[in-house]
Amino acid sequence: MNQKHNTLRIIIAGGGTGGHIFPAIAVAQAIKALAPNTVILFVGALGKMEMEKVPQAGFEIKGITIAGFNRAQLFKNITLPWKLLKSFFQVSEIFKSFKPNAVFGVGGYSSFPVLKYAQTKNIPTYIHESNAFAGKANKWLANNATKIFTGTVGMESFFPATKILVTGNPIRKNIINHAYTKQSALQVFNLEVTKKTILIMGGSLGASSINKAIQSNLASFFDKNIQLIWQTGKPNADIYAQSAHSFENVFVHSFIDNMSAAYAAADIVVSRSGAMAVSEICITGKPAVFVPYPLAAEDHQTFNAMALVNKNAAAIVKDKEVGKDLIPCVLHLLANEEQMQLMKNNIKAFAFSNADEIIAKEILKQIND
Repeated sequence: MNQKHNTLRIIIAGGGTGGHIFPAIAVAQAIKALAPNTVILFVGALGKMEMEKVPQAGFEIKGITIAGFNRAQLFKNITLPWKLLKSFFQVSEIFKSFKPNAVFGVGGYSSFPVLKYAQTKNIPTYIHESNAFAGKANKWLANNATKIFTGTVGMESFFPATKILVTGNPIRKNIINHAYTKQSALQVFNLEVTKKTILIMGGSLGASSINKAIQSNLASFFDKNIQLIWQTGKPNADIYAQSAHSFENVFVHSFIDNMSAAYAAADIVVSRSGAMAVSEICITGKPAVFVPYPLAAEDHQTFNAMALVNKNAAAIVKDKEVGKDLIPCVLHLLANEEQMQLMKNNIKAFAFSNADEIIAKEILKQIND
């Protein structure tokens, strides 16, 4: 590597959900592996999960006062202009102190003021868009970005074609590289090898519709000898845990840290269709039923899911139909080995295993040119 790497200082911005945070951490780790002397600073939104998860991964993070547009409760947006203005002042101070050579943004509202400020100072900016429908922050930043990395093909309608590099989405290495067999993975959750197992996850913030459907059918799963690994998210986690308390076929927790074991243990996955959840499921090659979050910006989770559904690589249930359709859909799939095998074969075509390394190499190469 070029000796210039000795002084490289890179800011990584974005967050809000695991779908933004974990890819950002994966790229940071890849940069450090390629250029160990690089100094990396994360910038995220105060009060959001990046302020916890980034330090856990061994990186420093600075928080800024910023919030996204609230589509569900419009009155809450009244303070948004003030928060945006304040965040620019905070970002200015961070840049004066840290003096970055480059800035990498993974989307989410906290990435916008950071990359926008960098662009006003002619600092190289790199964007990663994980979804099949681009987010507003990334679209606003695209024209002045140095390079735009995308999780899927066909993003020319959102970004300048000459700046796009299709990389796939960065996946946590422990999802890709693990030594679990199905049996050893099930032991992690104290579940049995002889029973079919469903992994249920509604994203890091939980999915009320999915959780309620599972809660209402716990006795039915027990009667059918079906096991559950159930990640509920934080909202109402105690209530769901109490509901499952008497069922020995259910492992329930608000957040599952050992996702590599959870995927390895599962026969089928029920999930929201955030970009990172979709990418991880593609890597693991598991049959999946997606329930897109209906309030996602521009309904991008439906776009993410339909890219697979249209290729017979997954199934989809609309959020408003979860109560009546989710459980029958899952049970039908579990009973249909041929359909499950078809999904396994087809979903692997969407898997990218080294996006983090591709992105890291491109950033380091462009900075040193």
